[in-house]
This record gives sequence, C-alpha cells and structure tokens, in this order.
Amino acid sequence: MNARYEMSDDHEDPAGPGPGPRDVDLGRVWLGVAAEVWRRRPGLLERTAGRLLRSPGLARALVTTPSLLVPWLIASVVVLGAGAIATVGTGEPLVALVAPAIAGAGIAYAYGPGIDPAWELSQSMAVSDRMVLLVRALAVFGLNAALGLAASAASGVSGSAAAVTFGWLVPMTAVCALALAAATVARSANAGVAAGVTGWVITVLSGQAAAGRFAAAVTDSYLVLPYLAFAAVCAAVAWYATRIPRGTS
Repeated sequence: MNARYEMSDDHEDPAGPGPGPRDVDLGRVWLGVAAEVWRRRPGLLERTAGRLLRSPGLARALVTTPSLLVPWLIASVVVLGAGAIATVGTGEPLVALVAPAIAGAGIAYAYGPGIDPAWELSQSMAVSDRMVLLVRALAVFGLNAALGLAASAASGVSGSAAAVTFGWLVPMTAVCALALAAATVARSANAGVAAGVTGWVITVLSGQAAAGRFAAAVTDSYLVLPYLAFAAVCAAVAWYATRIPRGTS
C-alpha cells in the first residue's frame, strides 16, 4: 500500500500529484488505524460473538459498531427512560413514538465511513460488506427493540404482545429500513439519521393532522401493511446499494 504514496524524485507520477501530500505516509496512518482497532484483547462478549459467527473479524466489527458502544447505549436508555416517565405522567404512548426514531438513528450509525472506527477494516475483510452490515443491523435492531420493550413495561403500558408488535415494532422496522437505505446510498451515517428521523416525524405529524392525535402513527392498524411494504422497498434499496463493488462510489 505504501508503494502508491512513496515515490522517489526520479520517478514522478505521470498522472500528477497523488491524493495526499508526498510527506505524509498514508500507509503508516492505515497501520495506526488497524492497530487502534485490533490492539485490545477480545472480551467475553466478543469471544462469544466470534464463536457464534465463526469469524473473529466479524465479531470485532460487531462490537465496535458505534451504536452498540456504551455512550450510545446510555443515551438510548436515558431517552427511552424519559419517554417511559412521560408516558406514566400523560397517558400517551410516548415510548412507542420515541423508540422508532432511536432505533433508526442507531441503524444508520451501524454503517458509514468517517464515523465507524472499523469501516476501513470491514472493507478489507474476507467477509462480505452485506454480511457485516446485516449482522450489525440485526444486533442494533434487536437491542433497541429490547430497550423499547423494557421501557414500555416500566411505563406500565398494558396490552397484548400482538398490540405491542403491531403498535411500534412494525413502524420501527420501517424507520430502520429507511435510515439504512439512506445511509448506504449516501454513504453517510448522518444522512441516514436525518432521513429516518425526518421520515418518522412527518409520519407522526401526518397522523396527528389526519386523526387529531399524535399516537395515530402507532395505534392505527391499517398502517401495518404500508409500513411493511415501505420497509421491504427500503431494504431492497439497501441491498442494491451494497452490491456495488468495493472501491467504487
């Protein structure tokens, strides 16, 4: 890799200057990034993931997902906790309205150069980009769904499992799919967050305008099929975007 950037004065690049200054060893920078990600010893969670996934590299990529790191998890717990407290005080299903947006943001941050510390390494792994993205997305979605269920239980919201599932897990699926599609197409986690949160806010406000209540976005059963159809379309977009060969834009 260094050969691309280390050029002597006798062999000038016929195409002109390279993408970086000649006095910057980008190969050394790459090695520094790799060392930063791989230097720590795997913990219990990573070892368990490695055995389940049969790939230590995929396990390391999973545990270094930004939205699975402690700061993000603390922020998610705090927001959902505040939603649970507000639900108890107002009687409105605020957890159901907040959870899809949090999960969508988390899914978006499961993908993206410039934010993910293991992004460059994931591009050079023997495991496909799609597999890395799929494992990360499922882990983030599952964790956020568990946090949302815990917040719903803490707020004392009554209802059957089916009501909870079709009430906000289905909208969460649609929002997550939108965020993931935007992140993969734009190659930007921030773009995915913006798309997911904006789409959900528009949906909630549209439900309020049509039915006179904000909770319509998670209580009206006729929205289930549109949510699922939209999620399927966004998943197809993300699948198509990740089929592009590595190194192309």
